[in-house]
Amino acid sequence: MERSTMHVANVAPTSARASKRTAKHVEGDVTPPLAATTVGNGAGPLVGVAVVAAAAGAAVHRAFFTPKPPKDRMPFALPVGEPLEGDTDSFAANLGYHAKFSAATEPLVFGPKQAYKTVAASVQERLVERWDETYALFEEKDPKMAYYISMEYLQGRALTNAIQNIGRNSEYEQALTQFGYDLEDLEEMELDAGLGNGGLGRLAACFLDSIASCDLPAWGYGLRYKYGLFKQVIKKDGQHEVAEDWLDEGRSPWEVRRDELKYDVGFGGKVVGGKWEPENVVCTTAYDMPIPGYKTRNTISLRLWSVDPPSSEFDLSQFNAGEHLKAQEAQILGQEICAVLYPGDDTLEGKKLRLRQQYLLCSASIQDLMATFKRRQLMHKGRVNWDEFASKVAVQMNDTHPTLAVPELIRILVDEEGLTFEKAWTISCKTLNYTNHTVLPEALEKWPLKLLDELLPRHMEIVRRIDSDFIASMKPLAGESQEDFEGRLAKMTILENFYKQPGDDSEDSPAPLVRMANLCVIAGQYVNGVAALHTEIVKADVFNHFYKVWPDKFQNKTNGVTPRRWLAWCNPELSAVITKWLGTDSWVTDLTKLKGLAQYAKDPELQKEWKAAKVARKEKFAVWVKEETGIDIPIDSMYDVQIKRIHEYKRQLLNILSTVYRYKKIKEMTPQERKEVVPRVIMFGGKAFATYVQAKRIVKLIVAASEIINADKEVGDLLKVVFLPNYRVTVAEMTIPATELCQQISTAGMEASGTSNMKFMMNGSLTIGTLDGANVEIRQEAGAEHFFLFGAVTEDVPKIRADRAAGKFVPDPRFEEVKDYIKSGVFGESFEELLSSLEGNEGFGRGDYFIVGHDFPSYLEAQQAVDEAYKDESRWLESSVLNTAASGKFSSDRTIRQYASEIWDIEPCRVP
Repeated sequence: MERSTMHVANVAPTSARASKRTAKHVEGDVTPPLAATTVGNGAGPLVGVAVVAAAAGAAVHRAFFTPKPPKDRMPFALPVGEPLEGDTDSFAANLGYHAKFSAATEPLVFGPKQAYKTVAASVQERLVERWDETYALFEEKDPKMAYYISMEYLQGRALTNAIQNIGRNSEYEQALTQFGYDLEDLEEMELDAGLGNGGLGRLAACFLDSIASCDLPAWGYGLRYKYGLFKQVIKKDGQHEVAEDWLDEGRSPWEVRRDELKYDVGFGGKVVGGKWEPENVVCTTAYDMPIPGYKTRNTISLRLWSVDPPSSEFDLSQFNAGEHLKAQEAQILGQEICAVLYPGDDTLEGKKLRLRQQYLLCSASIQDLMATFKRRQLMHKGRVNWDEFASKVAVQMNDTHPTLAVPELIRILVDEEGLTFEKAWTISCKTLNYTNHTVLPEALEKWPLKLLDELLPRHMEIVRRIDSDFIASMKPLAGESQEDFEGRLAKMTILENFYKQPGDDSEDSPAPLVRMANLCVIAGQYVNGVAALHTEIVKADVFNHFYKVWPDKFQNKTNGVTPRRWLAWCNPELSAVITKWLGTDSWVTDLTKLKGLAQYAKDPELQKEWKAAKVARKEKFAVWVKEETGIDIPIDSMYDVQIKRIHEYKRQLLNILSTVYRYKKIKEMTPQERKEVVPRVIMFGGKAFATYVQAKRIVKLIVAASEIINADKEVGDLLKVVFLPNYRVTVAEMTIPATELCQQISTAGMEASGTSNMKFMMNGSLTIGTLDGANVEIRQEAGAEHFFLFGAVTEDVPKIRADRAAGKFVPDPRFEEVKDYIKSGVFGESFEELLSSLEGNEGFGRGDYFIVGHDFPSYLEAQQAVDEAYKDESRWLESSVLNTAASGKFSSDRTIRQYASEIWDIEPCRVP
């Protein structure tokens, strides 16, 4: 198969600064402000030219407006000219053009959806200008580039983030008033992109924002999922899944389809003479999303790959013969690759689809970045020198999903570029890097060797060679016996159950597997964890055998979140207070400046303003909760929140058990005793994977408990329980600023980092949590007295499990009490299948592996400490201020600068 070759058109970029705006609109001309021509094989998202004929010396036409036209009628006037900074009329003129030519779906209609599309088209136009300038600069300077490959990106809405980042919020707000709309109203028209699920994808999105804001030469690669993970629907019997609808109208206004940028990706077939002959080939098309930086013109790209089968794959003769489905079989097989994020893999077909997804992501991305390297080499050097590849390219594999980038890079270098295997291996080891995100087995992927042999025969030849060479390079450590060495080596090989020992010919021997994480560690230049505790676990446990051999390979990069989206934009009330008391808004780009708030933490005036900001967000959030769930949540109650993917190790079960216990105790109180109760609204949010039965049972219990508790007039407003449906970025942006207590209660040693804990901290929430993931560093920064700690520590968990298996566990009476209460059917059923995981001493799905029972009593005590602290308003507000003041470390700007300097070796390349 010939790899797709792209050609660069000899067209100058439409840099706004470089062209000096020579292309202008003149009277009578209705050409769009940007008629961009896409060119290049990875040069950039829209390196093109906007050409509008202009008579010499012609004056720029200024459109005329009728103030505030009816919302359902489209403005007639046509704008021309580039909007000028601070000039509301020129922005309104630009909106007028797009109202007619970019957003119109019906003559004269200008409803909210059309208004949103109008603004999006105008903002996208501003981003394209910055896009062009950024990539023109990258082409000219030829800096070393970093490429972030991730299976998911949880982007959230783009409109507000883009307008704020480019600093045009006031212009657009004022211009929209001429059309009878508010910007805030139009934001509700945008659907969250269905490109991610949880922390992994949100981290990737934060990183792209920081890369752009820090002027770094890098971009992201991902897949364009048509139906996302799923849209969560909550009913009385729990969670239901339906397809995401973000692309129901065909295309997002924030993406640009690159029809000239396509690559072939093969599957199956055989290897002949060292060359791969795939049986099936799909053609990928690039869709680019602009990622604007804050207070910079730098705008990078998130490049998403989609399979859009050409008409040639539709068998017309079969269709006319009545075999309608068979006629479309090739198209369906291609389109299913990018249909759904994380399709179920319990079946062989599910596993095959997952691997096809992962390989398509890796192959298209590696082909694209190699094409960029070759083009720039020819442009600047006149020839391609592969010895310079690692000095121009750094690749970050975000978890194990992009592992196949390793054999794909080597395959292209050897089979298509003619390098020796040894040279290709050397290049790959200097180029590729791996981020480990968890110690959970399902994240350390293992795939059947037989399946990979079938899908990617040439790649598995390469993997066998890598594994063989690795084994040959290993030697016993000082003082290590041969038996211990062989045992250690067996855990380090890429292929598991593959190397047979004498007498291992039994038919019952386990099938050989490919350990993707081991391949990443062996091939990666650097391996990093994502929190200090997690990295220590990686070195001491998960990859300890590798760490002993290559200690310098392992690094820590504590995660962070972008302070723009997660504080400045989503919490304007608190942001205004922060800026006022610091006397500057420079904290938005240097979050460490928040520490200046600490000196005012006890100031009554600051506390008054801090409280007012929190109340304002609670009021808005309460309205949203009522609209989404029908539940009224009192403003004067404590807002207690746990929002994250539903998983047993994240222990939403511990939270709901405590909530039910609280409910039972309130019901047992006298009216006088209830006067001392701190009112709480306890909220949950998150998706359970469609095939994760136990997680869905947890959701069902939460929903069932909320139905009974919220309807109990005896308890009233003392306790409300809410499950926030379809958790996504937009929900988080509403929830986090209103939260007063966040729950980070995972089993110690099982959460790699967490990033929601950082977002809550920035917004002044206090945390109840275990010493797990980034909680350790959050507690260190905020101070132990401002963090509600409970539960076992990582070092004790193995002994706790061993004692449980030995029958030594003695449950707290309160733990047994709450289980029995639920089993009594008070919430409609006994939930025996769910609670059985907490019973027994050992066995699959038994024995309380996540030590809920062990941590339950200390969790209740910590919750009591929370109540006491909340009663002292001044003390609580002081802790809230100090949490925000101490959150500077957790900016993704800090994290990404560490990646840039310590792993990727790239430097800023700022558009002047």
